[in-house]
Amino acid sequence: MHDALRINRQRLINRLERLGEIGALPGGGCCRLALTEEDRQGRELVIGWMHELGLQVSSDAMGNVFGLRPGTEDGPPVMTGSHIDTVRTGGIYDGNLGVLGGLEVIETLNEAGIVTRRPLCVAFFTNEEGARFAPDMMGSLVYVGGMSLEDARATQGIDDQSVGDCLDAIGAGGEAPVGKPDVHAFVEVHIEQGPVLEESGITIGAVEKVQGISWQEFSFTGISNHAGTTPMRLRHDAGHAAMATGAFVRDLVNRIGGDQVGTVGAFDIKPNLVNVVANHARFTVDLRNTDNSRLKQAEQELQAFVERLAEREGIEVEHRTLARFDPVPFDPGMVDRVEAAAQALGHSVMRMPSGAGHDAQMLARVCPTSMIFVPSVDGVSHNINEFTAPEDLEAGTNVLLRVLLDLAE
Repeated sequence: MHDALRINRQRLINRLERLGEIGALPGGGCCRLALTEEDRQGRELVIGWMHELGLQVSSDAMGNVFGLRPGTEDGPPVMTGSHIDTVRTGGIYDGNLGVLGGLEVIETLNEAGIVTRRPLCVAFFTNEEGARFAPDMMGSLVYVGGMSLEDARATQGIDDQSVGDCLDAIGAGGEAPVGKPDVHAFVEVHIEQGPVLEESGITIGAVEKVQGISWQEFSFTGISNHAGTTPMRLRHDAGHAAMATGAFVRDLVNRIGGDQVGTVGAFDIKPNLVNVVANHARFTVDLRNTDNSRLKQAEQELQAFVERLAEREGIEVEHRTLARFDPVPFDPGMVDRVEAAAQALGHSVMRMPSGAGHDAQMLARVCPTSMIFVPSVDGVSHNINEFTAPEDLEAGTNVLLRVLLDLAE
């Protein structure tokens, strides 16, 4: 019925660039860690746009924000959205496209005078990245009832501040109820953050599933000693143990193969001096796989290696799980909708998994869910050089428009 309807590419890009100015980094990209002053400013800007578009804006005690556009009938809304927090060296598209693409759909419908049967909702969720507070996707996890608000608020960040204190400090908490929501369906448009679409020459990815994620933190405690006078056989070197574990992670994921990936991302060593044997090392390991049994295998082998290493080196080890999510399949009918919409618009499309975690995987617990991927140039993301071509941003948001209209009508 609305086959000729299209979004305004330049308007979408203008909003992406304007939001990217908040927390802008030298050379490009931006840093808006969750619940910082930069996050507060970003929230203020996006909420302002929601009001300008006539949306009914609310937020819950977790700081998740919702802009509702009523339909001709009451009932659960068709929801779209993502996040506006970034990693410390983030780009301007990751997460932001999903939120601002949703607002662009709303403005396109407003201009066309179209009121859908079901309500539409554009949301952004708190602390999706998990870069400051683990786990990632925290806001959407709380929203769907997978984590209590109390546990989330008590979570300590990398700067030893709590989620609750930071929520209060920037005034992000609202009065909307927290818990399992009533949502008709959820669709998220996102940059791929990988090289598959670009290498394949494909414009749209119809995401079938999100791979499982395991975030772990290890702390090794040894004994500081002189780097020149301490014989190797008498050392209790926390630094060596940490680096040996990092090397093991690379060997492990190569041996398991397939979709298995592993990363040592954060690393801290003490006393961090050139001539002193390290007495403490703390680091994180990020393991991911689309196959949960292989992910569990990787976790078990890593834990066994660390225990053997600690005993051999005479050091103490502490371990804690920062995040653990099983692989999430998306609703087949919703994936079909994305594929059909892309084809109807004349775009090439392929079905694919997501290597990154997304709010959509949390919403999949409570409603039919799907994702729309657009290419990332050179597969780069979480990097100031992150870029998606304007025509691909437009294509993905037009697919979103078509899927949302289909679901809401």
